[in-house]
Amino acid sequence: MAPMGKLDGKIGVVTGGARGQGRAHAVALAREGCDVAVWDVAAPGAAPTAPYPLADRSDMATTVQLVEATGRRCLSVVADVRSTGDVTAATAATVEAFGRVDILVANAGICSFAPVAELTDEAWEEMLATDLTGVFKPVRAVLPLMAAQRQGRVIATASMAGRMGMPNLAHYVAAKWGVIGFVKSVALEVAELGITANVVCPATVDTAMVHNPPMYGLFCPGLPDPGRADVEPVYRRMNPMRVPWLDTADVAAAVAFLASDEARFVSGATLEVSMGGSAHLH
Repeated sequence: MAPMGKLDGKIGVVTGGARGQGRAHAVALAREGCDVAVWDVAAPGAAPTAPYPLADRSDMATTVQLVEATGRRCLSVVADVRSTGDVTAATAATVEAFGRVDILVANAGICSFAPVAELTDEAWEEMLATDLTGVFKPVRAVLPLMAAQRQGRVIATASMAGRMGMPNLAHYVAAKWGVIGFVKSVALEVAELGITANVVCPATVDTAMVHNPPMYGLFCPGLPDPGRADVEPVYRRMNPMRVPWLDTADVAAAVAFLASDEARFVSGATLEVSMGGSAHLH
C-alpha cells in the first residue's frame, strides 16, 4: 500500500514524460499519491530540427518502472502532442484506464537554435508545433473532462526564455511566451469551474535538451570539442546563484505544488524556478 500524499487518489497526465523533466514530474506526482498516464512520442527522430535525439520506448519503460516503484499505477501512451488524432486517442485511453483526468502537466517540448536570419521554415514550424501547439491540444482535450468534474489542474512547462529575449533562440522564446499567454487565457476561461491553470518557468535544467554537442558548441564557440565540464562555468554565470543547472526534481517540486490543494487559489500564475534570474526581470 502506497503512503498517503497530497495528491492521493488523483489521476495525472504528463506529456513528454519518457525522460528528463517529464519523468521527474511523473515520479513526483506518483510519490504524492497520484496515478499517472505518461504520453510521449517515444521516437528519437520525431523532431528532425532538434540537434539531439528524442526519447525512445525504453526511456518510457523506465519512467513506468519508476512510477510503479512508488506504489502507484502508470499508463504509457505513445502519442505525438502535435497530432489531434493522437491526443484524442491518448485522452480516451487514459479515461478508459483511470476514469478521469485531474491533473495535466503539458511538458513536451524541444529546443533548437539559429540566428533569425538563418532559421528555416521547418525549424520555426516544428518549434511552434511542438512547444506551443503541443500544449494547446492536450489542454483542449482535457478541459471538458475537468469542467464536468468541476475540478482540475493544468500546468504547462514554459521557460525563463519565455520571460525575456534570447539570441539564437527566437523561435523557442516565441513558443514559450505563447505558452504563458495561452495558459493565462485558459485560467480566465475556467476560473469559475474549479480548474486552475498555471505555468512553470525553469531556468536551465540538467537534461538532454541542454547537454548535447551542438548546444555545448553554442555556449563555447571557441573550443573545438566542448563538453559538459567546459560549459559548466558558462552556465554558472547565467544566474545570480551561480548554479549551472537545475535538477529535474527542483522543477518537479514546483509542479507538484501547483497540482495540490495547497495551490487551489493559485491560477494564471508563472512560477519561475530561476536561480535568482527573476530578480533581473520584475
